[in-house]
Amino acid sequence: MLEAVRKGRRRMVAGVAVALVAILLPAAHGADLMNEARARGVLRIAVEGTYPPFNFKDPKTGHLTGYDVEVARLVAAGLKLKPQFVFTEWSAILPAVTSGKVDAAISQVIITPEREQAFDFSVPYTYSSFQLIVRKNERATYRSLADLKGRKLGVRQGSVFEQQAKEVKGIEVRSYPAVPENLQDLAFGRIDASLDDSLMVNYLLKHSELPIKAGPRVGKDARIGIAIRKGNPQFKAAADRILTQARADGTLRRLSLKWFGIDASSATR
Repeated sequence: MLEAVRKGRRRMVAGVAVALVAILLPAAHGADLMNEARARGVLRIAVEGTYPPFNFKDPKTGHLTGYDVEVARLVAAGLKLKPQFVFTEWSAILPAVTSGKVDAAISQVIITPEREQAFDFSVPYTYSSFQLIVRKNERATYRSLADLKGRKLGVRQGSVFEQQAKEVKGIEVRSYPAVPENLQDLAFGRIDASLDDSLMVNYLLKHSELPIKAGPRVGKDARIGIAIRKGNPQFKAAADRILTQARADGTLRRLSLKWFGIDASSATR
């Protein structure tokens, strides 16, 4: 009897310990992320590096540039850290945040309810929407995704665009690791349309020599934020403070006009 009581007490103590760890770990982890970044002196940031005008290599200099890159440098400077960009295919960007390979993803990450269950996000720093891209000689008229039933639609693998396309029955969805392969297949007629970010489409049409044009905007407007691991309140608060100040002093608006030609830093534009 006495031994059974002792075993019961040990199990109860172990259970309490596990519960305490589950409660305290997120707070400790939050402090660790900020402390680790400061100890390193480096903020590790996941970007695709192939997604103009957000993050890409300048063809003339070979240097990484773009709207997201400037926002990332702004945040890193506010945290008194050196930005270290980690090139990652889109489908692996959020897993890199989860695993701790990077501290944050600043690569036009759209905030969704599903993602908010797995990650914390900063306040939005960009607002955009979904838009179709078609060939210049396309004669078909697409007003919505439903009009693409029976046709091939290209999207980035693991993206919200892919998710939305797959929700419409009858569309043959083709997933690509990055935008260039997607658009090349569109230009060569291997797919009928592509779905991506409207800000990217606007920039692309001004700088690409591919025979493509803008299609209609589809779906709801999107909010874009910095994705970080859950349980890092200090890091999130610091990022929010930096972005809020950048919006208030006009920095985000200036960067937006530079890269997009419009002010995409506000939900009302």
